[in-house]
Amino acid sequence: MRVAFFGSPAYAVPALEALDAAHDVVLVVAQPDAPAGRGLHLRVPPVAERARALGRPLAQPRSLKRDAAFADTLRDARPDVAITIAYGKILPASLLDVPPHGFLNAHASHLPAYRGAAPIQWALIHGETETAVTVMQTDPGLDTGPIRLVRPVEVRDDDTYPTLAERLAHASADALLEALDQLAAGTLPSTPQDDDAATYAPLLTKGDGALDWTASARAVWNRFRGVIAWPGTRTAFAGRPLKVDALRPADPGGLRSDAPQDVAPGTVLGVDAAGVVVACGEGAVRLERVTPAGKRPMPAADWARGARVAPGDRFDAAPERADG
Repeated sequence: MRVAFFGSPAYAVPALEALDAAHDVVLVVAQPDAPAGRGLHLRVPPVAERARALGRPLAQPRSLKRDAAFADTLRDARPDVAITIAYGKILPASLLDVPPHGFLNAHASHLPAYRGAAPIQWALIHGETETAVTVMQTDPGLDTGPIRLVRPVEVRDDDTYPTLAERLAHASADALLEALDQLAAGTLPSTPQDDDAATYAPLLTKGDGALDWTASARAVWNRFRGVIAWPGTRTAFAGRPLKVDALRPADPGGLRSDAPQDVAPGTVLGVDAAGVVVACGEGAVRLERVTPAGKRPMPAADWARGARVAPGDRFDAAPERADG
């Protein structure tokens, strides 16, 4: 099939490569190059970089809605279908009917659960044990279009955002290939979503990384693995900010602890070469690696030694956070 591919980050590259090998990718659309880092050097989106390496036509419009020339570019490419995966811009309704088969989107959840921009992160934060790739027909709503194909993906207990996102990226590529085979054969089903069952996964905010010691060790671990890429987990000790780069539930069993239950959440239970054990609302976690304000990342044991952390000390309470 003739395919127009819309995507931007590295997450979308496996799907682009798979479609390019099996179909005729007539146009790749990515976000514009943007300043990044301290030097504000222009950073090329990974999908744009890969499209150039593959020798595919590339467009990077700043606005889909206001760029009439881009609409002509899409029409001139004559795609049978358009594919979107982590593109990062809302598609105007005027473009949805350009390809005869419309737009198919690979969304990283089992829709209608986790509609929105951060389904992988919120699935981890909420402790889901299974997620999915849903190939849906794009309509003007927020991930509301008919479901065309669903492929489940296990969430492993040791998954963090990077590991789960990598598996979902490859699962999305496989699901899109399967969907296009069925689309070409005229056998791809279309099932309306149950809007009453919808849940949402909004973009993370900086506040979503605040560590709440009153939560259970399980909840602390789940949030850590969901926000590890951004905004990261943060707390404070003696009024000084502390970024938590690595933590684990305190006992080797994984998510339970024999920590005393009458200790206030945030209390240091122990300091050893492996890190700092801290009581939660239920159970405890071990901080393994941290970054103090203005310093480099370091083992939590080294930080504790320098900060003279001792059992019985308490971490500061977390600021209020609006959970999604």
